[in-house]
Amino acid sequence: MVKYFCCAGLLKSSWDQVCIAFWQRYPNPYSNHVLTEDIIFREVTPANCLISRRLLTKTSRAPRWMERYLPKQMASSAYVIEDSIVDPQKRTMTTLTWNISHARLMSVEERCEYQINPENGSWTEIKREAWISSNVYGLTRAIQEFGLARFKTSVTKTMKGFEYVLAKMQGETPSRTLAETATERARETALAAKEKAKDLASQAQKKQYV
Repeated sequence: MVKYFCCAGLLKSSWDQVCIAFWQRYPNPYSNHVLTEDIIFREVTPANCLISRRLLTKTSRAPRWMERYLPKQMASSAYVIEDSIVDPQKRTMTTLTWNISHARLMSVEERCEYQINPENGSWTEIKREAWISSNVYGLTRAIQEFGLARFKTSVTKTMKGFEYVLAKMQGETPSRTLAETATERARETALAAKEKAKDLASQAQKKQYV
């Protein structure tokens, strides 16, 4: 049984800019989990399409309940193959990625198609599809649900990373990173908790004098 997921995304940058950003998107503040990227091969076809294959090394921390099914050295990293075809005549870029690590435990295949947005020629739309499968008896559903949840989180970070790289390419100031936003929220929460603690302490002192 395979769990299927599909979604669409929009980048407010031209197709050419998005293609350039695709090759320059690592590193960025939203891709700290990507450790290395290596080109296995690259060629230009007679039809002037650029075909590439890359090997990506990523951190991939498995949940505790899953770690016992993995070798110790494999529980925190994963290897991913990324194939891509850039067709400058049709103005499309298609990518296909899949994991070669932990594939018996969980397989995730992703297909993305980047093309010009039909309503605005200066924007790029992305159609993203994913197939998540597992053959672990008794845990198939749980593993697939885990894989889908992680994939959705990854999509959000991927889009944020794209926007960050595109902003830098265009000389704009990138929006705040997730870490910066989280840090600010944590400070605000801590300050609110501190003020609340002061109020409670003040009320307690007043009760003692009543």
